[in-house]
Amino acid sequence: MSKIIGAQAIINSLINEGVDVIFGIPGGTVIPLFDVIYDTPEIKFILCRHEQGAVHMADGYARTTGKAGVVIVTSGPGATNTVTGILNAYMDSIPMVIFTGQVALPQIGNDSFQEADTVGITRPITKHNYLVTDANDLPRIVKEAFHITSTGRPGPVLIDIPFDIQRLEIDYECPKNISIRGYNPKYEGHPQQIERVANVITKSKRPVIYSGGGVILSNASEELRELVRKSQIPVTSTLLGLGAFPETDTLSLGMLGMHGTWYSNKAVQECDLLICIGARFDNRITGNVQKFSPNSIKIHIDIDPTNIGKVVETKYPIVGDIKRVLKKLIPKVSKLDTKSWLKTIYGWKMEHPLKYEHNDVIKPQYVIEKIYEFTKGDAIISTSVGQHQMWVAQYYKFTKPRTLLSSGGLGTMGYGFPAAIGAAVGNPDKVVFSISGDGSFQMNLQELATAVRSGLNVKVCIMNNGYLGMVRQWQDLFYNKRYSGVELKDCNPDFVKLAESYGAVGLRAENTSDVDEVLKKAMEINNIPVLIDFKIEEEENVYPMIPAGRSMDEIMDR
Repeated sequence: MSKIIGAQAIINSLINEGVDVIFGIPGGTVIPLFDVIYDTPEIKFILCRHEQGAVHMADGYARTTGKAGVVIVTSGPGATNTVTGILNAYMDSIPMVIFTGQVALPQIGNDSFQEADTVGITRPITKHNYLVTDANDLPRIVKEAFHITSTGRPGPVLIDIPFDIQRLEIDYECPKNISIRGYNPKYEGHPQQIERVANVITKSKRPVIYSGGGVILSNASEELRELVRKSQIPVTSTLLGLGAFPETDTLSLGMLGMHGTWYSNKAVQECDLLICIGARFDNRITGNVQKFSPNSIKIHIDIDPTNIGKVVETKYPIVGDIKRVLKKLIPKVSKLDTKSWLKTIYGWKMEHPLKYEHNDVIKPQYVIEKIYEFTKGDAIISTSVGQHQMWVAQYYKFTKPRTLLSSGGLGTMGYGFPAAIGAAVGNPDKVVFSISGDGSFQMNLQELATAVRSGLNVKVCIMNNGYLGMVRQWQDLFYNKRYSGVELKDCNPDFVKLAESYGAVGLRAENTSDVDEVLKKAMEINNIPVLIDFKIEEEENVYPMIPAGRSMDEIMDR
């Protein structure tokens, strides 16, 4: 054992966990940590412009690499600025460790300068959190944090570190093994239940697989593909599950739910067996729960037992890691006779395809299709929240896991651009597109400085309709077009000049004929961010749409 200060112990522990990049912003209570980082070439520090942006970057890094993202911020406002990003990661089950500075131990509880009860504030939105009161506990706490964040159902873990703890000397030894009393995630599905599920699947005539983000988090995409192709069961996906099964495959139904395809929702309503894998029956999927897939038997496979039966009654639950469960289920399932069922679904696809009208004004759907064409489907796509998010889900054909970044559970405007930066940091060989609305982009546009300084290959596509588009759509459809508090067009900045002022490249497309040209230029630039301002149809709506709380029977196709 060697004597080192607490700050050095933290950085040594991060290196032992394989951490090579940290996102954040320094401040008074974490100066000892940054002083150690100064002499640590093994770790790259990404200086962000806002703590929310830092957490979203760590989120995007984690989603695309499968490794836990790491954030360091200071106390008080530095810590509280992370809350939205932490909750976003918590709801989408993203592995992340956040280190927050705290005032010195003797000052806690005295309303000291930049003091906040960070543990209390974040307890409901983290998988676990710590306030370090003994510097000797640091190696164990860091080891536990990385174990907790990445095992079972992943989620963010926060470590609050008082200033004086970082400066105290300790005898450092990295723990080799971790055992946490009461924390024992279940990975193996019950063998008899897997047998029962296989028998139920075999007897089904109109089955549908409902795949969620848990498939991707479990690295079970190959197993899902094997199950689907072996059984010939069609598969539909949640937003966060897109890419686990290739949407170019004839067995893919695309996304289901409020803005899912007409035929995916119809198939779910008419199926006799619904196999939910790594999803949680979110209200944007089910609509009216009492009328959701009313005649189907429900199978639910998930690592989190609290998800099962919470929203929809499940007859055949399996608690376990999806990859392990599917490996045991696949050999027990044979090819089903689904020809008649698939023919019916094919008919629905022909009758109710995704569609939009072309004209000289740029249609956002057309832009997404063109991005898919230019990238050949081989790009990481990040979205914020709103209409553009749904158009991406509908019109970009995802074929690989970990290629879509989107805020699912929390619906965080401003998520997409910083998440794209994190993805670019973690995947320097990939093209990364950040697709955003003009409203969402302005919530974290300051991170242009981060992207430019890091020389990242990020293409920012702004779907500029001059509105907070999804709110405007609801006001259009359900509030007699009483557009209240949603107009941006009179005060939006010149996005091209904004990009240039940060040192990025700015481009603009004002007509449909401009789209190819600007995308071609953007694809030719690889060492600096490019921002494209697409002037799209102002009042274009997203269809299909199932109004909130309604059932599939009330879907609006146009």
